[in-house]
Amino acid sequence: MRRRSGCACARLLIIFNGVWRIQTHRNRAPREPVVVLADKYEIQEILFTEEQIASRVGELADMITGDFEGTAPLMVGILKGAFIFLADLARRVRVPAEFDFMAFSSYGSGTKTSGVVRVLKDLSTDIAGRHLILVEDIVDSGLTLSYLLRDLKARGAASLSICALLNKEVARQVDLPIRYEGFTIPDVFVVGYGLDCAEQYRNLPYIASVKKLAGEPPAPRLFP
Repeated sequence: MRRRSGCACARLLIIFNGVWRIQTHRNRAPREPVVVLADKYEIQEILFTEEQIASRVGELADMITGDFEGTAPLMVGILKGAFIFLADLARRVRVPAEFDFMAFSSYGSGTKTSGVVRVLKDLSTDIAGRHLILVEDIVDSGLTLSYLLRDLKARGAASLSICALLNKEVARQVDLPIRYEGFTIPDVFVVGYGLDCAEQYRNLPYIASVKKLAGEPPAPRLFP
């Protein structure tokens, strides 16, 4: 909740999951600097701004609207990373979609995958005869989605489409038909806009790469 202030330069300090954000209440520039602190990792480079993401999400929503006109697809968000992406996408898709969620685990507490996929949450919807859109934050190795496609097809889904905000194609181990792709990224670990690093950075409005700190954490750094 925002508090009003008579001072144009009054600032609000938000501390959440190790992320510190400072922003003005009034006359705030479109890209007010964000101060980011973490115990083991730091932001390295902003790859996609808030505005770039919003524009691309709108384009993806238009594609989905055109492809599913006259139908009611089931949009399946893959938790936790896709929750912000799906929320924004859902509000711009102009077809009577329905929604459900699945959750898997393949990462430990850092940036490396464990190689073992665990199902943490399954669908609560009967998908027999339904057209599904799997909404992912990022596709890298593709192993989890490959398993998921086989499983959902066996359950009787009429069609399966993948909508991924980020495509790390350089890390792919299996072929995947990504119908709706936001951005292609290099082989870096990224955070923000729902993506995390050890459960930090999900609430950043942009997408950035991170790197692990060597030795003592540096002083706070400003990013536009």
